[in-house]
Amino acid sequence: MGFDPIATPTVPVAEHREPVFDHVEQNAAAAQRLADHVARTGRRPNILVVLMDDVGWGDFGCYGGGIAVGAPTPNIDRLARNGLLLTSCYSEPTCSPSRATLLTGRYPMRHGLQRPPMYGEPGGLQGEVTVAELLSDAGYVTQCVGKWHVGENPESQPQNVGFDDFYGFLSVSDMYTEWRDPYFFPEIVYSEERTRWIENQPFNKCFVHATRGGEPEEVEEVTIPVLSTLDEKWCAYSEDFLHRIGEQDKPWFLYHNTRGAHFDNYPLEKYLGSSPARHPYKDTIVELDAIVGRLVAVLEETGQLDDTLIFVSSDNGPEMETWPDAAYTPFRCAKGSTWEGGVRVPGIFSWRGMIEGGQASDGLFNFTDLFPTFLALAGAEDSIPEDRFIDGVDQTSFLLTADGLSNRKFHHYWLGTVFSAVRVGEYKMMLASTSDDDRDVVNPGGLTGVTQTYTYARLYNLYLDPKETHSYMIRKLAYLSAMQEGVRDHVMSFAKYPPKSIVGMNAPG
Repeated sequence: MGFDPIATPTVPVAEHREPVFDHVEQNAAAAQRLADHVARTGRRPNILVVLMDDVGWGDFGCYGGGIAVGAPTPNIDRLARNGLLLTSCYSEPTCSPSRATLLTGRYPMRHGLQRPPMYGEPGGLQGEVTVAELLSDAGYVTQCVGKWHVGENPESQPQNVGFDDFYGFLSVSDMYTEWRDPYFFPEIVYSEERTRWIENQPFNKCFVHATRGGEPEEVEEVTIPVLSTLDEKWCAYSEDFLHRIGEQDKPWFLYHNTRGAHFDNYPLEKYLGSSPARHPYKDTIVELDAIVGRLVAVLEETGQLDDTLIFVSSDNGPEMETWPDAAYTPFRCAKGSTWEGGVRVPGIFSWRGMIEGGQASDGLFNFTDLFPTFLALAGAEDSIPEDRFIDGVDQTSFLLTADGLSNRKFHHYWLGTVFSAVRVGEYKMMLASTSDDDRDVVNPGGLTGVTQTYTYARLYNLYLDPKETHSYMIRKLAYLSAMQEGVRDHVMSFAKYPPKSIVGMNAPG
């Protein structure tokens, strides 16, 4: 009997784990491939994550964007040609929930960050177990560079949740600069009283450096001129790390988070006007592509490329309410929503000699899956906590076998504390969403709108209707039981493993 993502049943992993497809031959082949690599090299693979900010599914050339939308991305496209391009890679609707999900393998309803903390609000990694912490325990050197934004409180800072070193800022791009720009905030820039009021807000206004267990030291205040140099400085810091670590005999985890392309974009001077679009957002995409190229070049130069798994993605869909300083997606809606445009993001895996090149797959992949996958690659899967629910699925065999199949059956969509939708195969059943009506927002999509729940569930075929405009549940009732199974089992898991709210949708902090 052949595999079908809807008809094939899953098998349990453990009570506190998401069930998986059991691809027996694929799993065995991947395990042997990884074992051979470890035997040949004498070590576990390095892991490089490049996480961009607000970059859309359609921005890169390998996804149909690139030069066609005014910003060529040759370095990222080359990675995709030499690796695995995912067409159904899912983040959370906004940045901080996505980042905490990546680090913990848990949905926001479990780790507690349902929205980004703003202007000095506490974060939400206290009490969580991060992949950096477990990789460190497994002998990895752990380095975090760039945007953090899962909390400024000490318990949530990177040097206290598993990273040996952090060089970046703790919050989000616009919080450092929007009130400094007279175009957007003349009423603050031209008022000494309001400027002082913002300056006295309890959030760090500098980018910082910290080492494990230490206090963050201020490096430089993030003014608008400084902001334009951050991706350059952060790239240089990661390049230096790769050069230094290449002389050691330890595996490493580099979590490199770019500033771009979160609004407002002020590209490095050398990139101004460099894109065919000659627009700051597109110039920033060109700069980010160059950064990926530089990091890969250092891996090549230092002989580490064959030993390194690379993952490139974005933390959510485009922020359309800042258009035209915004990303591109061919799907419906944008950041802040559970329509596909808000949560379907680029996802590229590359590992020379280990991941077959020239592959594209629509197998489901969720940011939660990075947690168990990285630990499996590190030989540390036994360290996955048993006292909490882990939503991630080990996707090692999906990555390491030619034409591999995803091990994940269901993708669950949460809109803050509201269960929004479930996807299995090509079908998505939606129970609630954000409105993207022109009357609700300045530009359709983004973070404005109203949460709307449906009296009758909507069913979309994402292959026939990627814009999610034609619900035809009434004609596809045969799929209802499969969808209900995915919803029921997921929601019931919260009975034993209760949800957590640290930064809630409507809470002030």
